[in-house]
Amino acid sequence: MTVCALSFTNLSLIIHTIATNLTRDEGVVRPGLFQIRDEGVPIERIVAAAQAVVSQLTPEQASKTILHIDSPEWRTWSNPEFLLSDKGIRLDEIAPSLREGVLKVLQETLSPEGYDKALGAMRINHFLGELVNAPRVMNEHSYNFVLFGPTPSAREPWGFSFYGHHLCLSVFLYRTQIVVSPWFTGAEPNFIDDGPYKGTRILDVEERLGLRLMQSLGGEERDKARVYKLMKDPAMPKGRWNHDDQRHLCGAYRDNRVVPYEGVVVSSLNAEQQALVVQILEQFLLYLPAQAREMRLSDAKAVFNETYFCWIGGYGDEDPFYYRVQSPVIIVEFDHHSGVFLTNGEPAKFHIHTLLRTPNAGDYGSALRGQIEGAEQDYVWEG
Repeated sequence: MTVCALSFTNLSLIIHTIATNLTRDEGVVRPGLFQIRDEGVPIERIVAAAQAVVSQLTPEQASKTILHIDSPEWRTWSNPEFLLSDKGIRLDEIAPSLREGVLKVLQETLSPEGYDKALGAMRINHFLGELVNAPRVMNEHSYNFVLFGPTPSAREPWGFSFYGHHLCLSVFLYRTQIVVSPWFTGAEPNFIDDGPYKGTRILDVEERLGLRLMQSLGGEERDKARVYKLMKDPAMPKGRWNHDDQRHLCGAYRDNRVVPYEGVVVSSLNAEQQALVVQILEQFLLYLPAQAREMRLSDAKAVFNETYFCWIGGYGDEDPFYYRVQSPVIIVEFDHHSGVFLTNGEPAKFHIHTLLRTPNAGDYGSALRGQIEGAEQDYVWEG
């Protein structure tokens, strides 16, 4: 496997494209997969919400929050509870009116169910902070918000990043089209059993659908899908498991990584099993507004003959596991993790990490930006 992951020190290598390859063909981006189109996004409402945020920024806040659309800071999102890249405004350090304004941008951009999922991740993060007596580090508003582009616009490309512990969203907007990719969503635990948000649960549907699909496979198909029997398998090559991402291949600072296909081809599965794959992808596309989500699902279904499903771990009802669905137009990963703040030394079903990438330069809207008439890459990296 060829790996082209970027580090903190070589972000300057990618300023001309901000292209995330994540493809099987030795790092060669496959052209023509993504086109500019009308996805029905309510861009006027999103722009109004974002402009309301901009109008409240102090000059100092604006200098840290409004960045060039080609800035490599697009790529410095990260999941840990501590900041690896301190940019933008942090919600728990700003005035309530500005914080509500940022949340309004999220609400207008995401689908209603996607916004609820994001709030759920934030509230679970707060719950974890209380559990481990670290509320200043992990709370409902310990997230950063950054704008990319000269100004929010209904006609020109722009975007934003919203990131912190267990929730990272990269959003690109051009007229009525949207890209929410890459994103990361996690939870430890994934259920709140006490307090004002008691009953909040996230990522259980993705878990249930993935297990149902794996359990539905026949013996030969299951053996092909199951690339490793153990969550940390001695058969794994060096680097296949790491302390931070564990089994994930496409996390933060993994842009331009080449990820070979593994597992069983989705088009070889029966109609019921393919329907389960569609339901899985629908959950991973939940942040998108309804029309954009349906269009992205159609894109994914059109390449089921090039789509692979793979699995790591057991497939009993109580077993922790990892799975990935991967095609030329989408990669999603689901993983049960060992404890970071809680005490489980082995992966457990209450600590979940999920993510989505759009391969072949789809992340951050890169594949679309080259198609925008009059758009020029004029950012200069100054180190």
